[in-house]
Amino acid sequence: MSTQSSSLPEDENPHVASWAVPVTKLKTEDVPREAVNLNVDGRRLTGPLKGFGQMWQKTYSVRLPGVQQSPADIINIWKKNFGSFWQKGNRFYGSIIGIAPGEVALLNLAGPGGMTGPGGAPLISTGVLVIYADDVSFSFMTPEGHMFAGMITFSAHEDEDGPVAQIQVLIRANDPVYELGCRLGVVHKTEDTHWHATLTNLATHLGAQNIKVGQKNTLVDPRVQWSEAKNVWHNAALRTALYMPLTLTRKVFKRG
Repeated sequence: MSTQSSSLPEDENPHVASWAVPVTKLKTEDVPREAVNLNVDGRRLTGPLKGFGQMWQKTYSVRLPGVQQSPADIINIWKKNFGSFWQKGNRFYGSIIGIAPGEVALLNLAGPGGMTGPGGAPLISTGVLVIYADDVSFSFMTPEGHMFAGMITFSAHEDEDGPVAQIQVLIRANDPVYELGCRLGVVHKTEDTHWHATLTNLATHLGAQNIKVGQKNTLVDPRVQWSEAKNVWHNAALRTALYMPLTLTRKVFKRG
């Protein structure tokens, strides 16, 4: 949907081409007609230092016994089929280029328990920027309004017991409303269920046996950042709910 490439000399850093060039605001392009495109264009990125709530690091992983593909092959398959491994009701609209540094993807997300709006409409429309991608990993960063201010890294590696696929997030709830959902367990449970399902679906696609997803949580910073409470202005869940009647009306008339 949007492409930027690095201008740093590659001979000074062999991984320079794997990083996105810093951007001030996000921009989507070539959005599919069926997608709900809200809360991405013009939004700035928010790393974990800019969020409101407690900072968590979560690591989800699954061993892939019986899988013969290399870590690079696994990541290649993951990139090409990324959205197809998500739970029903959640949609990932990547660019025609795919998961590559600088590309913006639009997310149409269901609520807790896979709940959606009328006609399967998403309850949250938001996005991510691909900030890094190489042969064995790729990372997203979230924009203003997303549930979490943070980074998500997807990777594959091989140890003495065989290949492993992993998702690691470093996140804070973006504003007080999302943090309340986290403290009540709703937001964290929805996030955990989503990534467990993603790894299970990936492992199944690869033909793994005896699939079991593991999870490790670390509370990195128990404090909240009241200076970031203003982030609630961009809350994508609230804004999607407000705009949804208008968005659905426009879709109906476009069909005509």
